[in-house]
Order: sequence, then C-alpha cells, then structure tokens
Amino acid sequence: MNNIDVSSTKIGVVGGGSWGTALANLLGRKGFNIDLWVFEAEVIKQIKELKENRLFLPGISLSSNICPSNDLSRVVSDKDLVVIVVPSHFMRETSHKIAGYVSKDTIIVSASKGIENKTHLTMSGVLKETLLKIPEKHIAALSGPSFAREVASNVPTLVAVASKNKKTASFVQHVFATPLFRVYTNNDIIGVELGGSIKNVIAIASGMIDGLGFGLNTRAALITRGLTEIRRLGLKLGANPRTFTGLAGVGDLILTCTGKLSRNYTVGKQLGEGKRLQDILSEMRMVAEGIKTAKSVYNLSRKIGVEMPISHEIYHILYDDASPKEALRKLMTRDLKHELDEL
Repeated sequence: MNNIDVSSTKIGVVGGGSWGTALANLLGRKGFNIDLWVFEAEVIKQIKELKENRLFLPGISLSSNICPSNDLSRVVSDKDLVVIVVPSHFMRETSHKIAGYVSKDTIIVSASKGIENKTHLTMSGVLKETLLKIPEKHIAALSGPSFAREVASNVPTLVAVASKNKKTASFVQHVFATPLFRVYTNNDIIGVELGGSIKNVIAIASGMIDGLGFGLNTRAALITRGLTEIRRLGLKLGANPRTFTGLAGVGDLILTCTGKLSRNYTVGKQLGEGKRLQDILSEMRMVAEGIKTAKSVYNLSRKIGVEMPISHEIYHILYDDASPKEALRKLMTRDLKHELDEL
C-alpha cells in the first residue's frame, strides 16, 4: 500500500472553522487544490483577500491552494475525497445537503467529534444513514491529539484514521500524511469515534478541577478514571479495547484534559470558577462539543446499562445546574470498589 498515488486526488473540505481550515491548509500546503465550504461570508472574504481565517484561526497564513466557497454543490461535486468538519449537531443536516452531489465512489472522511443527541449515533453512523449511495467501506473517521492551531503552525502531530475497509484507511492515510503530520490506520471506527467524542466530556471535568483550585493528583485520577468510562462504553458498543490505549483514546484524552487550547477544558475551568454556562457560551464563537456529547453519553449509558459516574456528574452540572464541588464530593464518597473492571 505504500505505492498509493494520491497526487491527482480531488478534495473538498466542508467546514471553515478552526479544524476544517487547518486540515484544508495542511492539504493545500501539500500541493492539493482544496475547495473549502465556509458558512460565514466574512471568512470567505478573509481567505480570498488576506489568505487568513481571522475569525477562527487568526495569525495563520493560509495556502493559496485553498478556494473558499459557500456553494456546497461546488465544493463536493466530482470529488474523490470529501472531508466533513462541521459541529456534530450539524452533521445530519449537512450530509443531507451533500447527498445529491457526491458520487458512490467518493470517500467520505468525518473529522467531527461527537455523538448525536437523539439517535446516539457517532458521526459515521449519521453518514451511513444520510449518504445512502456511499458504501460503508468508503466512510472513514480522522481523530487523535491534534489542536488545530498547532497543526496549522507545523507542530509535529500524530493522528489515526479509521475505516472498516483497509484500502480506504490507507488511501486517506497517504492523502493526509506529511513529515509533520503522521497518520496511523485503524479498523475500529466506533472505538476511534467514541474516544474522540467522550474525551470532550472528561475535558470539561478536567477544566473544572483547575477552576476549583485542585491539584495534579486530582487531574491525573480524573484522566485515568475517565479513560475507564470511555473503555466501558466502547466495549459495550463493540469497540476494540486496544483503541483506547492509542492516539484516538488516551492520546486525545490527555491533550484535551491538559491543553489550554481546548475549548472543553476552558468551559469546565470557567464553570469551576463559578461562571454560569449561559454566560460562558455567550462569549464563545466556536463550539465546545463536550456540552452536547455529555447529554448523549448520559442517555446512552443509562439506556444500555454502562456505569459512567464522572460523565453523569458532568451532565448534571451542565443540564441540572448541579454544583461542581458537590459533584466531586459525590464521586469521592461512592462505594469503595475493585479498580479493574471485569472483561
């Protein structure tokens, strides 16, 4: 598979936020001509005239190979590869809109992280329901510890691309790989997506720990037990447990729980400091995926009988106005147990 020729690949990227712009820029710098769908007219103008996305990725000079557009049909038609990078709660609407323009041979890559509230589907599940002409073997998910700003600043980064089809995963791997962006393949798409989604909920909790003024002991414990919760849900849904020890599991979890560039961590920190969620959100332009994912995780885990106490407490803080300090007390005084789950 190392002889894969991707040089003539026609690519569309759907989503002009920080991550979509960073991925489009990575591919543009590699030499691909990238059609980038952008919702905001001001961002289209900035990219065309200034070669910069000042709203979502300020200070980063963008490749001249990026062509921004608000015309979805133009961006995704006649493409070999379409990368979708929209907030998870817009995935269904967006994929419905592109369904009539992509061909059955198009490879679809989700770079969005989340679990749909009503259906409890990961993003690949939403794509399978909405892009009926696209075979499952042409769907992939890209995930891993990768802040958009650092990728755009050429910080060495490692990620994973998952697909049930080895050829699809290898093709996407070769499209994205650069000397500074190393891509591994994985056939466990549900595990990769769950790791990338639930870590945002745990990151909110990590931010709260810092906002409350607790220490590194507390955060290390949270990350460890948070990974246990991710693994529990993943096993119940058929994921490979080894995925959660990899880039899309513990790698992304550590990054999002400790990195100040994380929007989810930032929301949690401000909640821990006593700010109201509505006030925090009113000041944000970008989406903190963990807020909506917390609701999905809470309802899904209760429905299928998976114990996820940290995630449940975050849900109650976000949706029931529970106290972060009281949530910590409840977690610390739960019945004492054996550390390791039964396999």
